[in-house]
Amino acid sequence: MRIGFVGLGNLGSMLAGSLGRNGFDLAVRDLDETRARPLVEQGALWADSPRALAARCDVVITCLPSPAASAEVMEASDGILAGLRPGTVWLEMSTTDAAEVTRLAGRVAEAGAAAADCPVTGGVHRAATGNISIFFGGDRNVFERVLPLLRAMGRHILHTGPLGSASTLKVMTNYLATANLLTLCEALVTMKAAGMDLATTYEAIRISSGNSFVHETESQVILNGSRDIHFSMDLVLKDIGLFQSIAERHGVPLEISPLMIDIFRDGQRRYGERANSDDIVRRLEEATGLSVTAQGFPADIMDEEPEGPGHEVVPPGSGTGSAQSR
Repeated sequence: MRIGFVGLGNLGSMLAGSLGRNGFDLAVRDLDETRARPLVEQGALWADSPRALAARCDVVITCLPSPAASAEVMEASDGILAGLRPGTVWLEMSTTDAAEVTRLAGRVAEAGAAAADCPVTGGVHRAATGNISIFFGGDRNVFERVLPLLRAMGRHILHTGPLGSASTLKVMTNYLATANLLTLCEALVTMKAAGMDLATTYEAIRISSGNSFVHETESQVILNGSRDIHFSMDLVLKDIGLFQSIAERHGVPLEISPLMIDIFRDGQRRYGERANSDDIVRRLEEATGLSVTAQGFPADIMDEEPEGPGHEVVPPGSGTGSAQSR
C-alpha cells in the first residue's frame, strides 16, 4: 500500500514518521521541504506537488493547520484532486469543520475515490510513539481497508460513524481540553497566591478527583516555565471556534464557550497570534504579580508508554453492552 502524506508540522511529521518506521511505502510533501528531510533520509519519497503525490498513492493523508489550508492543497491546479485516481482513499487528519470535509469529500467522490475524516487526539508526544488516539468518520469498508495504517499511527482507534462525525467529535474534545487548561491556570495561580507549594499542588491534583490528561501533561510544562505543548493560540481559537459554530447551528446557548474565546483572543493580543497555548497562564501571572513555576518539571512532555499496535475501540452497545477493544 503506497501512502502519501501532506503536512509535516509538529503533528504531521510524527504521524508520517510512524508510517515510515512501520515499513509503509511513504511519499511526503510540505511547503517547507526541510521538514521532510528526516523522513526522506529514512526512505520516504519527496513529492514535487500534491498532485504528483496523489497520482502515485493508494491512500493520501492531509494533516494541515486549517480548513482553508486543506482546501488549497486539495483544490489548487496542482492539488490532490488533480492527481487522484479511482479507488484512492483520502484521509483528512486535520482538525476541521465537518461541513467542509463533507464538501471536499464530494469532489473526491467525483474522481472515483473515497474520503474519510480522521483526526487524532492525545498530544504530539503520543503521536511521536504511535500511541495517539484516532477518530475515523466514513464508510465501514473504507475503515477496514485503511485499518492497518491507522494501527501503525495510533493506539486507540474509534470508528465514529459517517463522514463528518469524527471532525465533530474532535473539536468537542479540544473544547473540553481548553476548558480544562483554563481552569488549571486559575487553580495553579490561586494556590500560589494562597501560599501552597506548587509541586505539592501538582501532586494533590494528580491523585484527586480533579486530575485529567491535560493536568498530567500541560500543567508540567506550565510549572517548568517552557509553556510549550507544541500547540499555539491560533489553533486553540480555530478549534474552540469550530465547536462554538456547531452549538450555534444547533441552537445551543453556550455560556462558557464564548468566554473562552474572549480569553484566548486577549492572549493573542498580548503575546502574539502563534504564542504557545499554555502562555495563557501569563494573563493571571501578570494580574497577580506571581510566577507559577516550580522545580522538577520537564520542559517537554515525552510519552513513556512503549509503542505497540493499535486496536479498535468499540462503544458500549455495539454487540457486547460494554466498551471493548478488538
